[in-house]
Amino acid sequence: MDLHQVGRKIFDSALRRVDARESVKRTVVLQDTLLSIADAQFDLTSYQSGVYAIAIGKAALPMAIALEDALGKLLKGGVIAGPVAGQPLGPELVLTPRRLATVWRVCEGGHPLPNKGSLMAARECFDLLERANVANALIIFLISGGGSALVEWPRDDRITLAELREANRQLVSSGATIAEINSVRRGFSAVKGGKLAAHAPKANQITLIISDTNTGDEASVASGPTLPPTANSPKAMDVVDRYSHRLLLPSSVLRAIKEADGNEQPSPTGNHKHYVLLNNQNAIEAAAAKARQLGFTVDVAYDINEQPIDEGSGFLISRLRALWEQAEPEQKRVCLISGGEFSCPVGGPGLGGRNLETVLRCAIEFDKRKHAGDFASAQLVAISGGTDGIDGNSPAAGAIADETTIARGVSRGLDAESFLRNSDSFTFFNALGDAIITGPTGTNVRDLRILIASS
Repeated sequence: MDLHQVGRKIFDSALRRVDARESVKRTVVLQDTLLSIADAQFDLTSYQSGVYAIAIGKAALPMAIALEDALGKLLKGGVIAGPVAGQPLGPELVLTPRRLATVWRVCEGGHPLPNKGSLMAARECFDLLERANVANALIIFLISGGGSALVEWPRDDRITLAELREANRQLVSSGATIAEINSVRRGFSAVKGGKLAAHAPKANQITLIISDTNTGDEASVASGPTLPPTANSPKAMDVVDRYSHRLLLPSSVLRAIKEADGNEQPSPTGNHKHYVLLNNQNAIEAAAAKARQLGFTVDVAYDINEQPIDEGSGFLISRLRALWEQAEPEQKRVCLISGGEFSCPVGGPGLGGRNLETVLRCAIEFDKRKHAGDFASAQLVAISGGTDGIDGNSPAAGAIADETTIARGVSRGLDAESFLRNSDSFTFFNALGDAIITGPTGTNVRDLRILIASS
C-alpha cells in the first residue's frame, strides 16, 4: 500500500467537500422573484434597484460566480476582492474560465500584506455600499478567509500604506493566534469589526461565510468586515503588550490602536443576517469519512488545533502512537486527523509556513522514534496542508513525510534541523519532491493534518 497516495486521497476528498462555489450554489436559490438564502427569503419585487454584492477573501471568485449564476441580471453591482487570475483551483476543482458580468469591479488586493489594490478595493466597496444604501437595496456579502489583507483602509489617515504593511507583517509572523491578530487589526482599520457593513445601515444585508476560524468565531473571518467582534475578543493593547518582544508597531498604528481600544464597535443592524456555509469541521469530517472508507481506524483530535507548533506537533505524534498501540493486531491501520492552525513564529528568512513546518517536525520525530525502536513495524505518513492551497510565503499547500524522510534528506546533504531553524521547510521538501502543490484552491477553511500508521 502506498501510504503517500492514501494520504493524498484523504486530503483531496476533504478539499472537494469544501468547494466554495458549490456551497453558494446550494444556499442561494431564485424561483421567479423569490430569493431564498439559507432560511431567509426575499421577494425581489420589493427591491426594484436589484441586488448588490461584495465578495472578499480567497474564495471570492468562485463564490461570486455562483451568486451571479443564481441571480443573473438581478445582480446590479458588485465588488470582488480576492485572487482572480485564471488558474486550476486544486485537484478536481478546476474553475472553468469565463468572462464575469460587467457589473463586477475586480480588485486584486495583496496577501498576506495589503497593497495599493487593497486600498482600491476598500474604496470600491465604500462607493458600492453608499449607492446600495441610498437605494435601500439588498446586499449580499460573500466573506472568506484571507480577506484581512485583501481589503483595507486605515482608520487614521496619518497611517501610510507602508505602515499598514509593516504592522501586518509583524502580526502574521509574531506567533499570535488569529483571534489575537484580528483584535489588533481591528484597532487600526476602518473596514474590520463590522465597519464595512456600517456604510449601508439602511440596506438589508446578508453575509455568507466560508470560515477559516473556530466554530462560533465567524466574526474573525477576514477580520469581520460585516460583523462586530465577539464579547470575549481579546483587547488589542493586551495583545500588543503580550507580544511586545515581537511587535514593534509603527507609532501611527500604535496611536490608532490606543485611541480605538475599548471604544464601541458598530452594532449589527436589525436587517442583517449571517450564515456559515463551510468551516474546518466539514473538511475534518470528509477526511475522516474517506479514511474509514479506506479501511482505517480513525481518531479526530479536536483538542489539537491552535497550540504553538512545537507543542502541537509533539501532541500529534504522541496521539498517533497511542492510537497505534490500542489497535488490534489484525487492524493495524490507524489514521489521526486534526484541524485548526498552529501558531508558528517565523525564525528565519526561508520559504515555508506552519503546515510545512508541522510536517518537518513530524518527520524529525518519526526518525527519532524509529531509531529508538518505537513504531517498530509501522509505516508512517504525516500530511499537513492549508485548504487554501497556500502555506506561508511558499508556493505549496503543505507537505507529506514518512519515516524515511530524514534519512533521504541526509543522503542529499539536507540537515532538517537547519531548515527548521531558518523557517525554510519548503526548500527541504521541494528538494525531496514531497511538497504538496495544488495552487490556490478557491476555498479556505483552515488547515488539515493527517497522520497515518500502518503495518
